[in-house]
This record gives sequence, C-alpha cells and structure tokens, in this order.
Amino acid sequence: MPNPRLDPDQSLWGKARGLDEALPPYPLVRHLLDAAAVALFLWDEYLSESQRRCIAAGLGLPDDLGRARLLVGLCAGLHDLGKVSGFQFCNERAAGGLSAGLVGDQGRIGFERFRHDVAGMRAVPAVLAVLGGEPDGLTEEELEAVNRIAEVVGGHHGCFHRFEDIYAGPAYQDLLGGATWAEQRLAHAAAVFDLLGAPRLPEDFGVSSAVLVTGVVILADWLVSQESYLVRRQRSLEPGLRQHFARSCRDAEQLVREAGLLPVALKRKGFAEAYGIGAGPNALQGSLASGLEEALSRARRSAEWGQGAGIVVVTAAPGDGKTEAALEAERVFARHFGTRGFAFLLPTMATSDQMHARVAGVLARQEGAGAGLTLTHSMAWLSAAYAEDDASDRNGRVLVCDGDEEGDGEPARHQAEMRPARWLRGAKRPLLAQYAVGTIDQALLAVLPVRHNALRLLALSGKTFIVDEAHAYDPYMQVLLGRLLNWLGAFGAPVVLLSATLPSSVSDQLVREYLKGVPARSGEDRRRRKALVQQSFGVPYPGWLYVDGSTGECTQIGEGKRQEQARQRHMRLKVQVEPVATAVGRHGEARLAVIERVLSPVLEGGEGCALVVCNTVAEAQETFTHLQAVASAAGPPVDLQLLHARFPGDVREARTQVVTSGMGRSGPRPVRRVIVATQVVEQSLDLDADVVVSDLAPLALLLQRAGRCWRHETWWQVHGRPGGRERPAWAAAEGPRLVVLDPVAGGGAVPKRWLGVYHEALLTETSEVLAERAGKWIALPEDVQELVERVHGDRPDRFSWADPVKSAVWTAYLGEEAAQRAAGNFAVVPPVGKVPALHALHREGSWEEWDATTRLGADSVRLLCVYVHEDGRATLDAQGQVALPAAGTGGRPTVSEVRQVMGRTIPVSAEWFRDATDADLGVPAGWAEHPMLGELVVLRQPVRDGVAGRVGIGRHEIWLDDVLGLCRA
Repeated sequence: MPNPRLDPDQSLWGKARGLDEALPPYPLVRHLLDAAAVALFLWDEYLSESQRRCIAAGLGLPDDLGRARLLVGLCAGLHDLGKVSGFQFCNERAAGGLSAGLVGDQGRIGFERFRHDVAGMRAVPAVLAVLGGEPDGLTEEELEAVNRIAEVVGGHHGCFHRFEDIYAGPAYQDLLGGATWAEQRLAHAAAVFDLLGAPRLPEDFGVSSAVLVTGVVILADWLVSQESYLVRRQRSLEPGLRQHFARSCRDAEQLVREAGLLPVALKRKGFAEAYGIGAGPNALQGSLASGLEEALSRARRSAEWGQGAGIVVVTAAPGDGKTEAALEAERVFARHFGTRGFAFLLPTMATSDQMHARVAGVLARQEGAGAGLTLTHSMAWLSAAYAEDDASDRNGRVLVCDGDEEGDGEPARHQAEMRPARWLRGAKRPLLAQYAVGTIDQALLAVLPVRHNALRLLALSGKTFIVDEAHAYDPYMQVLLGRLLNWLGAFGAPVVLLSATLPSSVSDQLVREYLKGVPARSGEDRRRRKALVQQSFGVPYPGWLYVDGSTGECTQIGEGKRQEQARQRHMRLKVQVEPVATAVGRHGEARLAVIERVLSPVLEGGEGCALVVCNTVAEAQETFTHLQAVASAAGPPVDLQLLHARFPGDVREARTQVVTSGMGRSGPRPVRRVIVATQVVEQSLDLDADVVVSDLAPLALLLQRAGRCWRHETWWQVHGRPGGRERPAWAAAEGPRLVVLDPVAGGGAVPKRWLGVYHEALLTETSEVLAERAGKWIALPEDVQELVERVHGDRPDRFSWADPVKSAVWTAYLGEEAAQRAAGNFAVVPPVGKVPALHALHREGSWEEWDATTRLGADSVRLLCVYVHEDGRATLDAQGQVALPAAGTGGRPTVSEVRQVMGRTIPVSAEWFRDATDADLGVPAGWAEHPMLGELVVLRQPVRDGVAGRVGIGRHEIWLDDVLGLCRA
C-alpha cells in the first residue's frame, strides 16, 4: 500500500446539495473530521457513564476509557470513507471539480453500483491494515475487530450489510477506483487517524458495543450534516486540517446544545415538592427508594458486580403511586450508574399525552427545563404541547446524501417549559432526548429489523427504561418487549416495569429475558447465569422486586411494608353482576335498562359521578344517546360526557381534558357527571368515580376499570376532600361498587360484536369466576393477584374431557397466543448473544419503519371527514368556514395546514373500506405526493340545507356526528 501520509485531495467532496453553489463543495476529509470531533464530544457529554463503560468493555478496554473514546471518534471519522468511490460522480457539478489524477484513474468504477455505505464497509479493512498494523501485520483478533469497525461504517445510514473477507481483495477494491483512489482512501483515513493521536486498534469489538458505537456515528453524522452548519463552515474554511479539526472540536458543544442533546442535571427536590402532592412517599414508594439504594450499594461491594444495573418490577393497584415509585427508582439508578434521564413508555397515545403533562410538571419543579422533554408517538406533533409555528428551519435540515445516489432530486405551562429543541422533534430523534414519554411502539422499533434501530438502542441504553401498564401487551408485543429487555440487559441499562394486573408467568419471562442479555464475565459466571434464568421471580402484591443484573441477587419489599401499603390502600369492592340480555328472548334485563337503573340516583337529580365503560364504540354511542334522552326528561341537567377513540384527534384531546377535569385528586369535583367511554379510560387516566358500570371484560381489565372507583378515597380521608364535598349518600351507603353487565351469566353467550375485541375464553372464564364469588367482596389489593392468575395465568387444567366445548374454546385461545408469539419471534431481531455479525439486525432489502409491525391486528388507516357543499366547495367543517387547504391548487400545504388536517383525522380499521368500490375516498390532487396527507382516506359527506349526510360504503353507512363522533351503521 502507498504512503499513509499522502495529503488528502480536497477536490473529493463530502457534501454538495443545498450548499453555496458559488463555492466548491464541502471537502470530504473535512466532513470526516467534523464527525470525529462531534463523536468525541458526544462521548464526553452526551453518553452516560454506563454507556461509556459498556462500549469500553465491548472493545476489550474496561480500564482504558480514553482509548475507547478515540476509537469511537475513529469510527465516526471513517463513516463516509466509501465516498472515495463512484459516489463522486453522482453530482455533476461536484464531479466537475475532481482533480485530473482522480478522473484519469477510475479503475472499474461503474461496473457495479453500490451505495457509499457499502463501499466504506469494503474499504475500511484495507486502510486500517496499513494504519494500525505492526511490521508483521494485524493479529487475528485485530483483524476481526477491524472487520467489525467495517460493519459499523457500513451501518451509518441505518442498515447493516453483510461483510465478507473477499471484499478486501483486489477485484472488489478496483470497483472503488484505481490506485489513485485507493491512495486517497488511505490519505483520508490517515488524516483522521493521525489527528486522533493514532489510537491502537482494538483486539475485540463485541456486538452490543458495536451497536452503540454505530448509534454514536449516526448521531454525529446527522449533527454535522445540518445545512446551516455546512454552509457556515463552507464559507470560512481553515487553511489546514489541524486548524479545521480544532474548530470542529470547539463547534461540537454548540451543535449538541442546539440540538437539545446536552444533558441537564436536575435540582433534585424532596418527594412532596418534586411531585407536587403535598405529602411524603407511601410505603410502596418509600420502601422502593430505600431498598433499591441498599441493594445497589450491596451489589457494588460484591466481587460478582459487573457494573451493570438490573430490573425492577412494581405491582400495585391503580392509584397506588407506581409512577412516582418508578421515578424514585430512576433517581437511585442515576446516582449509582450515571444514567441520564428516562424513557417512560405506555400502551396508547392518549395515556402518553396524559403522562407527558404529568412528567413535565415533575421535571419543571426540579429545574429541568433546559433538558427538554419529548413526546414520542406517531401523532405527537399534533399535541398542543408540541404546537409550533410554521417557520422553515434550515438548522434542523440534515443533508445525508440519500437522494444523491438514488438520482432523485401549569400543566400547560410546565409542558411549554419542557418543550424540546426543534431538532429533537425530527423523525427518529425524540428518544434521543434526556427525557422522553411516548408509546411503547417507538421503543419496540429498536428490536425490529428497520433502519436506524441502532440509533434507537443508543437512545434507550443510557436511560432508565420505564414501561407502564406492562400487562397491557399481547403475546406478540411481549416477545418484542422481552427482546428489547434482552438488549438492554446487555447494555447494563436499568429497567422498571409497572403493572396493576401482571400475571406471574409474564413477569417471570420478562425478568429472564433481561438477565439472558447480561454478558457473562467468565465460564463460572456463565454457568451461574444459566441456572439463574431457570428460576422463578415472584413479585409481592402490592410491592416490588429488584433483580440485579450482575449478581442475580433478588431484593423485594419487606413484608411489613407490603402490609402497610395494603392497609393504606385497602378497599372492599362490591362486584354487582347484572345478567343482561343481548338479544330478544335471552335471559336477563335489557342492557340499557340496567344502566339506567344503576345510574338513577344521578340521572334523577341527585349528586354523584359515574363511569360507564363499554366494550365497543357503537355501544358507547348507543349508551350515551339513551342516557341523554333519559337525563333530559328526568330533571336537573347532568354533565354527560362521551369519550372514545373515534373522534377527530383535536376533538378527542379536548374531550379528554374535559372528562378528566375535576375527576382527579385535587378537584374541583363536578356535582353531577356521567362519563360514557370505551377502553380509553382503563389506563393512566386519573378518574375517581362514585360507581363504575362496565360491560363484561377479561378479569384483569375489569380490575383496571374498577381502579377508577373511589380511586382517591384513602387520600381524601387523610387530607380532606376537594371543596369539602362528601360522597353522595347513595354511593356512601353502597361503598365502592363495580357493576358488571354480563351477557354470559345465566346461560347466555358472548355477543359476536365482542369477539373481535376480547377472546371468548377469557370472557367466559371471567364470568365463571365472578359467579363463584357472588355475594362476596373483592378485597383490594389483597385478592388482585389471585384473581389475575385464575383467568390470565398459566394453568395446566385448561383442558378437560368432561367439558369439551369449554376445552375447545381454550385450545383455540392458546393456539392464537402461540401463533402471536411465533409471529413475534419471526419479526424480531435475534437475542444479543445470538448475533454473529451486525447484518443479522437487518434483512435483505431492509424494512422501513412504516413496513414494521409493533402490534398485530393494527391494520388501520387514518380517515378524514370533509364536507362537500351544494356549490362544490369542500371544507373541514359542516358550516363551510374552514376550507380544505391546498386541495387542487397545486400548492404544497404548509406545516400548520398539515397539522390542521391531521388533527381532524380518525384511526379506523382498513376493513371498513374493503368493499368501497363506488365511493370516492381519494385525497385531493394537491395532496397526492405529500408523505402524510397522501395516505389518508377521505370521506366526503354531502351537505344539504346545512345538514351533513351519510356516505354509503358497501353495506354500511358512515358519517361523522358532532356529538357521537364517527358512526357506522
């Protein structure tokens, strides 16, 4: 190979599109140095202590973090080395400036087309063999580590590629250009290598470490590829590369800060002040904070301690303060492991929105405003907390050259204070923030074979990973969650799982998956771990369990504290089963008649707050309409509210605020309110009802719904009620009460309309359990785990020859669960210990995120209801005041117009439109090419005499009602 000290030819360009065309394109060598400089700063200031240790250990340098830091900088500095190839000819203007030596020695460029990330992967081993080799060449271990560096370089555009040793051969190298091009690849690499101090190459580079380094490389590349930064540097290039690198190192802090990535240390406050609740921790919260502190201190003194964290499982009834318990655990983990921030993940967008406001308050009270708090789900940008103006932002535009090679051109105040930098709200970036709240789907994408999954793993690995409502995920999602925990175990990231109704079989499996990912440090440790993951991990209820990832030691809430928590939250719940008829001639009273009878104290003029939870939107709409008629004829007005998932997004957000206002701990409590809702109120919404009425549902979900009954009674007994108003006499006489509308009781059957919502096996088993407990109270929280295990746990007695019908139902249910688990195992990336090479994290052709499935059965579309008036105008409102933006003008909708349109959309099943052969459901011509608007289904409702009509779709009619939401009949 030629002399590695040859000067880099700066006619080789790294960035051209979007820059000042009056100047030469941005030289490649300078872009490589920019990325290396920012990677070093990210190591120093962005990565957590635990991430740095994990990377260093994976490089075989647990005691030499300084060298590990330089190697990370080297990987970043080599990321675009593959642009010294045919890439240089993909921009005609930039190619015109190439030096004569390069143009005259093209080798076999053009014989085979491949992207510059692949070219870089194939080029790296040859240059590192020269730069890092001793006189006798690289050792076998160093060669393997160099090949792993090549994989990292090949993955910097988000997708890893298969690496073969043959790529280092002359035939493949000639495809990247002739000898002059090879000399320049070496010269560019040498410039980076020398300015980093010529770090000695590693002899090891483990998979988990390489994934994190890839994430750092991607992040550094994105930061230095921002258009505004490149233009600024292009216009004032330093004369020498050493001066250029020095300036890049100085610029790094500003780039990271402006992106919102510079961590902020919270001013940690006492419990009451931090959470704004006016009291100290309860037994659950206090014991977790102190017990976890003791466990971690003990683990650090152990010879088996491997410097990784562990997993906490918290199980307690709704309203027991699990959120605060998780944040207290995060405080302890941060102190011991140097983790920075947390990701708080939930099952739905609605619960995420609510938690975002809650967490924003916690952080704002502890002076965390500079850190920013992202809301991460598919519609987060529509949230009021994320409202933005429509100004264009060159600072956030990242020029990654993808197109070049393709050839194609108070709560509100707190949320405002915690709004993150705009850069963090870009695609795939929100989880990178120090604090993030969102749906679990955003995290699960980290273990699906999609582009930039390594970046998501980097984002999650330096935080405390908190999963709320851990019981709410089906077997497919549990497989994905388990695999994510496996990778987090490898990174030594702390995990907290929260649930009110988690079967022990599920918690067992999730804990084991985490432990399987923790790397063994010796043969003896490997044998010990193999035995460890075979054992069972029982979680006290209510209580918590911590399993240390390094030592395997289990620590749990003390029995005294567990009993104290149970006493603090003890409640005797009356379960009133009402057999209801779902068809003419069936046994039981009509469903609506039962609801009317139960709610009569409120409907007929009395005080009180009631919650009715329906299994389907259609039943919620029917129930609301019936109660509306009853209330209007009965007496004093009732605040009757309807909430479900089929309202336009902006309407649903506003309705959620109205429904929850006054129903929480602080009031002011409504005098007379009835809320009719669907499953959207089961999780994470702070509601306290005097009585809860519910359709039959699987027992765990019934207990979730019951958690909205007398939710704050214990607190109010100690601290006083909002406004001093006592519970109404009728509610006080009955006590906390869950009324279950059971169509199965007394020999009935599960309604067909429910079978797409819940499995028949769970509903019939729940009905039987409730029948066995007829006349008995349910002691909360004491009876919860037993009831959950009875219906949802793994039981060997599901099949019985004496009851073949029931056995067949259960067999079908277990078969469906097995099929879901199989689908999950097919979709997910391999466990960290079974990844021989990084390309195993992707598949041929790669998946984009929109092709990935984080939930089975989630085949949905976003429906936009528009109104077509007699004069032909199409508007977003029936009154004709809000015109459809850019619909046929040929203009591109502005960001605010897109937000306005998307805020009116409704997620619905794609099945609704399978038979839509005659209806015009296409988007307006001006939207067809828009990445969001172009995918909408548009329902055009005719407006005649000021009244919006229905639209026929196959055998059904669909329309949007101002009061009821989207209807289908």
